[in-house]
Amino acid sequence: MMRYRAAPLRAAAIVAAVFVVSRVVYRMAFGGTSGGGVLLIDLPRVPLDGPFAHIALFGPITSGGVWNAVVSALPFAAVILAFGVLNAIIDVQRLFVLGSTRGPIRAVSRALVIAWATAPALAQSVRQMRRAAALRGERGPAALLVPVFEHTVERALALAASMEVRGFAASARPTGDADRPARLTAVSLDQGGAWRLDDVDLDLAPGSLVVVSGATGSGKSSLLDAMSGLFQHFEGGHQGGRIEIGGLDRRRFPPRETAGCVGVVAQHVRLSFVAETVRDEIGFALATQGIDAAIVDERARQTADELGIARLFGRPVTALSAGEATLVAIAAALVSRPALLLVDEPLAELDSAARRLVCEVLDRVAHESGTSVVVAEHATGEWRGIADSWVAIDGGRVVTGVAPAPAPAPAPASLLSSRADGDGRTAPATGHPLVSVQGLDARHGDTVAVHDARFTLCAGEAVAITGANGAGKSSLLGAMAVPDAAGSVTIGGADVAALDPAARRRAISLVPEQFDDLFFSTTVAAECHRADRRNRPATPTVQTFAALLGRDLDEGMLLRHPRDLSAGERLCLAIAIQLAPSPAALLVDEPARGLDAAARALVGETLVTAASDGRVVLFATHDREFATRFASRELTIVRGVVSPAPLVTAAVVS
Repeated sequence: MMRYRAAPLRAAAIVAAVFVVSRVVYRMAFGGTSGGGVLLIDLPRVPLDGPFAHIALFGPITSGGVWNAVVSALPFAAVILAFGVLNAIIDVQRLFVLGSTRGPIRAVSRALVIAWATAPALAQSVRQMRRAAALRGERGPAALLVPVFEHTVERALALAASMEVRGFAASARPTGDADRPARLTAVSLDQGGAWRLDDVDLDLAPGSLVVVSGATGSGKSSLLDAMSGLFQHFEGGHQGGRIEIGGLDRRRFPPRETAGCVGVVAQHVRLSFVAETVRDEIGFALATQGIDAAIVDERARQTADELGIARLFGRPVTALSAGEATLVAIAAALVSRPALLLVDEPLAELDSAARRLVCEVLDRVAHESGTSVVVAEHATGEWRGIADSWVAIDGGRVVTGVAPAPAPAPAPASLLSSRADGDGRTAPATGHPLVSVQGLDARHGDTVAVHDARFTLCAGEAVAITGANGAGKSSLLGAMAVPDAAGSVTIGGADVAALDPAARRRAISLVPEQFDDLFFSTTVAAECHRADRRNRPATPTVQTFAALLGRDLDEGMLLRHPRDLSAGERLCLAIAIQLAPSPAALLVDEPARGLDAAARALVGETLVTAASDGRVVLFATHDREFATRFASRELTIVRGVVSPAPLVTAAVVS
């Protein structure tokens, strides 16, 4: 548990310094800082009236008074620094994990670990939301309160769920029957009337790989959560019928007590990481059992070797690519050698190479180690030839059978512009050059992700920018929207870097990959009104949103929380919000990520519609089929270099 890390100590030093300065400023503002020494500034004392008559603002500021204010702040600053030193040399979170198995802090260990891990997430949420606020034109700290709170709660809930399914603070660990991984008999699942699944009968065999398919929101994740126990014991869902996991009654045993039987890979793996390094993340489930640290380390290394990720063992989890993060999450779920592995949409954020690798890994896990693997996925193409059986969810019913047939791409909806060709994408641009990027560098932290990017975009075209995970697509879009590096971005002849914030939003708008960050209100109607108040668009945002969806919005939709919409609807709302300033260029990061076929068609048609109004639409994606269908041309990033790439006809994958 002993190691040295400079980051916690540096952060503590900054917080301590800010506290001391704040203390001095506070003393100066309320009564001055007189107290001997040299008179620095002789500010007049300003007494307040009414109930605050006993308070006076300002007053003389002396060197002795400033020193006294500093000294009064030092004890608190020392405590902050002490915590920084402790966190720099001792893995406090790991100490809490050990405390969950024995000792006086066992009862509160879960809260301590969540609080310790959520604190840095709070700072990250503030940074994310400040960036999102700048993209939307929001000003003032008050606008950040609701989204930062929602982000922090989301992170805390994800941590709690992740620890629960890995056996944290379990009071009992019954032994399940590995020959009976899962059996569901006449099962019904009900989420408070908002969602329901009926007549589920499944019997999973050891050494099999089962794919659960269905549209976004059909209940794939909830079915997996019902098998892990999160649905019944964590999310407040109601289960009818009987679910047996390793022969154990699911309703009787909470997830933490069946962690030895069930491994879980969450849909958003980064939110579920509970440790700082890959080593500790993989070994977490064993550490919670009080197993000797040397044995935990050996088992974690062995699991990493089996999955081919031994090279990642010493890395921080924050330094992992999307594909690497998914493999680490799989390793963390397998380290306890479960009989049942539940994996929720592992391919959603991955490029084609990472998809193949994850499929190969899960194929080996099922067919070589004898684990029963259940994968929830709406993109089923990669699993053909690997899966042993298929389960489809449609209309609240579960149907077992063969692999779904590849579905042809839906015909373009009527909202597509007349510029769209028969495949649904915009025709090759004939408009005037509108956006010019010359010599632009895009950075990811201290690394130059894209170097010397040069390209021109024409009015009325939708252009895809493709590349592998980590190629620099997001960094390039961010550098275009907020230029702060070498190179230039000009739109309509105006240098974007020289524009004031309001003019910049009228020139270029970005919908980031985490588009939920753009939501600052608690209803769809409030979000649209907020965008209208800031930008005064010719067309109200609610009408733009309705046009993008291709239907009228009823009162129920307008009063829903933005995060309660489907993934495709949320992305369309984010695009409508960013179209409110009527930008000449719209940038969208990974619009097809995690969407089923219908939602992908909706979002793709939305991009084409946005381009048809005479603006440039540039979207980043690793999904070649989506790019082929909806872009008029393609740019690609390989080893930090942007170059044109011909669009080729791609097979549609359901």
